[in-house]
Formats: sequence, C-alpha cells, structure tokens
Amino acid sequence: MAHSHDLPADLTRNQGLVLGALNHSEAPLSAYDILDKLRADGLRAPLQIYRALDKLVERGLAHRLESLNAFVACADEHCHRKGLIAFAICEGCGKVDEFADPVIEERLANWAGAKGFKVERTTMEIRGKCEACLKAA
Repeated sequence: MAHSHDLPADLTRNQGLVLGALNHSEAPLSAYDILDKLRADGLRAPLQIYRALDKLVERGLAHRLESLNAFVACADEHCHRKGLIAFAICEGCGKVDEFADPVIEERLANWAGAKGFKVERTTMEIRGKCEACLKAA
C-alpha cells in the first residue's frame, strides 16, 4: 500500500502530513490512526485530520474505504479521478489494491442514463483474499 508519490506543492501543512502518513502506510488508516501517527508533528485534534482528509479526498489524492471507515492514498499519482474507483480488499492481511475499469464504468453510466439516475460518486469495494494469503493457506 505504501506509495512514493511526490506531494503536491499547494497542500497545506496538515494536508501534506496526512497524505504523507497515508503514502507510507502498508494498510488503510482511520482518522484516529492518522492522528496517533502525527501527534509528534503537532496535530492534536481529530478535526484537523478530518479537514485534511476531506480536502485530499475532494482532490482525488486519497480515497475513503466506506466498509472499513478508513483512508488510503490514491495508488495512481496521475489518476486523481472522480469516476469509478474500485478497491480489492484482502480479508486476510488487509492489503488494498486500487483499480479502475472503463468497461464497468461504462456499464454503470449506461444503467444510470437509462434510469435517469445522476451518479455523484462511485466507489466499489471487493472483498476476498489476495494471492499471497491464498498461497499461505
């Protein structure tokens, strides 16, 4: 899960710290996990973390995993997309892989168009076992 993306220059100090914590994490982090990691950097209040996370998610630099109530850094430093984003979450080790699939995105868009449904956000979470956990079993 750890990423080595360069931090965008226009981030606030708190946003940079939070994104750095996400980039260096091997697993998704809750807001309180992030707060614990950043206390030594002067962050003391959950609201500081949530504000930074809101902006990072809004910019597509981080994603919220709804089922885990946790956050991950965007895995593709050039994507920062607002369309369909999918995550494969390993139930064994907690590894999260991010991917996008234009075929699924097109099918969902066609369904939404046919139903008159306005899609504002699409996040797909797929749960199972990763290759390493399957081999270890």
